Amino acid sequence: MTNVRNAPGTQPLTPGKAGIGVTQRQDAWWASWLGTAGGLGLLGLYAFFSAEMGLGKWGPYLSPFYSPECLQLHFLAKYHLPIAVIPLASIIAFRGTCYYYRKAYYRAFFADPAGCAVGEARNEYAGETKWPWLVQNFHRYFMYLATLCLIVLWWDTLCAFFPGLQGHPEYGKFNFGLGSIVMLLDVVLLTGYTLGCHSLRHLIGGKNDCMSCAPSRYAGWKSATKFNEKHMQWAWASLFFVCFTDLYIRLGGLGIVQLESWTKWVMK
Repeated sequence: MTNVRNAPGTQPLTPGKAGIGVTQRQDAWWASWLGTAGGLGLLGLYAFFSAEMGLGKWGPYLSPFYSPECLQLHFLAKYHLPIAVIPLASIIAFRGTCYYYRKAYYRAFFADPAGCAVGEARNEYAGETKWPWLVQNFHRYFMYLATLCLIVLWWDTLCAFFPGLQGHPEYGKFNFGLGSIVMLLDVVLLTGYTLGCHSLRHLIGGKNDCMSCAPSRYAGWKSATKFNEKHMQWAWASLFFVCFTDLYIRLGGLGIVQLESWTKWVMK
């Protein structure tokens, strides 16, 4: 919780009536706002750049933006759609309706509000009852889609270590390189973010009024709660690393990254 300090001898302002950006806070509240806006903006622009550029595969490594590989079908090229449009849409749907990300981008891009006890543009709150904010109510269903995508990403990671699973014996029976480690770290962070999802936590134990009557659900709820307590950290780490994974594979495909030559170990 933010520790808000008002100027000496003043009364707290009502943010909705104070005007956008008006505040009596004396701390650097804008630093968090600026960092969030910059981070989401840069990573979001990179994701769209990646979707348009192609080149999402390098040897046994497949970018998370281009997974699953079966999406690289002719109809996408026929209608001039980037190959990564479907994975990117699922990412936007899940993260765009995430409870943490709502707070982050409402503040960062709409200054609604820009921070605790900081004035905002509107005086009324209508909730998420109008278009396009109605879409936020579908977060649980986007969570189901994200879970399916996560399973596919685990399969891609397994295939990075064992290329023969996808019919690529030319890369060896077992492949251990920096690329496979990067993909593994990426999917672990994405799993931690998904397991901390508020909707998943509610789905496991939210409707259960008697926890002692359902010990297995209670155990699952406690586990989800552990991840949920650090949901913001999981959100940022996984968002950054999914972009980094794509960048590493992209640079490798372009021949810019040469780290594999001294980190790679292959069993033929």
